[in-house]
Order: sequence, then structure tokens, then C-alpha cells
Amino acid sequence: MKKLFIALIFLGFITSANAATITPNLTIATVATSIQEMDEEAPAESASFTQELKKRFIEGGPGFMGIVLICLILGLAIAIERIIFLNLATTNTKKLTEGVEGALSSGGVDAAKEFCRNTKGPVASIFYQGLDRVDEGVESAEKAVVAYGGVQMGQLEKNVSWISLFIALAPMLGFMGTVIGMIQAFDKIEAAGDMQPSLVAGGIKVALLTTVFGLIVAIILQVFYNYIVAKIDSIVNEMEDASITLIDILVAQKK
Repeated sequence: MKKLFIALIFLGFITSANAATITPNLTIATVATSIQEMDEEAPAESASFTQELKKRFIEGGPGFMGIVLICLILGLAIAIERIIFLNLATTNTKKLTEGVEGALSSGGVDAAKEFCRNTKGPVASIFYQGLDRVDEGVESAEKAVVAYGGVQMGQLEKNVSWISLFIALAPMLGFMGTVIGMIQAFDKIEAAGDMQPSLVAGGIKVALLTTVFGLIVAIILQVFYNYIVAKIDSIVNEMEDASITLIDILVAQKK
């Protein structure tokens, strides 16, 4: 009897050891399986979002959705063109001013004009116009700088108004699509003579999609528009400061 009791205790120890060994293995296997499932679900969710966006866009109908898409494409094209132009128009005004001042001291007005001619940017063009009128007096040079500064400002702001137009137009087209969709939904109710949710739910959903996509287009273009306006303001401030510095240099050269 004592031997049987000892054998049962020994068997219990062996069973407990095996269970302790199997449990961590099961836990690790379960965690690994969960991680693998999450990795497989992530691309599926990403793909489903893209497909859902495409599906909703198609459901909105080619009429208003196509016009909203054209507004987005044209607005982005103008915005990218303006950003490239403004980045190329940005110059180091301090270096330009020092170069003009050095050229005036060493080679006179002709050397300064040549230096401005070889430098790109609206500030260099304004400097050239002011130096070209310096023989007529400092006042004539100042008037030329102010006048040509307005011309350069107009070139910087070229086509920017179109972006603001598309920002306003996209949500308006979306709202128009929504209104037309609601009218069509009520026409279906009138024709059926019964207020069934399934009868009008599809039309109302499609009508609201045009508003959603119109607002998305307006938000995207608004970000680009604000960046462009801030860039133009920065360049204009540099132009004004550099113009004042040029007039001061010309006055000092006349003395």
C-alpha cells in the first residue's frame, strides 16, 4: 500500500512537469498565430480602404464627381506650378545687395547692372530697373523700382485666383449634386406613392457622396493655397526691404 502511494505521487509530479512544459508552448504558439493574423489583416484593411474610396467615387456618378475631379486636377496643377515658380524666384537678397554695392564701388553703374542681369529672381530685376534710371536721378530710380515692383508682384500672384476659385467651386458643386440627388429621391417617393426607406436610401447616399468629395477637394487645395500666399508675402517683404536698401546705396553713391 505504501509503495502504491509513492508511485501515485511520482506519477503526479511527472504529469505536472509535462503540463508546465506544454502550457508555455501553447501560449507562444497562440501569440505567434495572433501576430500572423494581424499582419495578414493589415494589408487587407489598407486595400479595402482604397477600394472603398474608389467604390464611393464611382457611386457618386460621373456627372458631378467628374467635375469635382477636374477641379482637383486643375487646382493641383496650378498650385504645383506656382510653388516651383516661387521657389525659383526666391533669392538671397543680402548677398545680392552686397554684390550690387561692391559692383557700384568697383565698376560703377554698368558693372552693377551686369551683376543684376546675371542674377535670377524678381529682386534682381527690380534692382536692374532702378540702376537703369539712376542717371536721371535718385527719384527717377525710386519711381522705377516702385513701378517694376508692382509688375513683379503681379507675376508672383499670377493664376493664384484660379486656386481660390476651385476651392469655392468644389464644395458648391458637391452641394448642387446633393440637392439634385434629394430631388430625385423625392421624385421616386412621389412616383411610388409610399415612403419606403429602401426606395430613397440609395439616392440620398449617392447625393451626400458628392458633398463629401467636394469638401475633400476644397480642403486639399486650401492647404496649397495658404502655402502659396505665405510664400508670396515672404518674397514681397524681401523685395520691399531690398528696394529700400538699394535706394539708400544710390543716395550714398551720389554724395
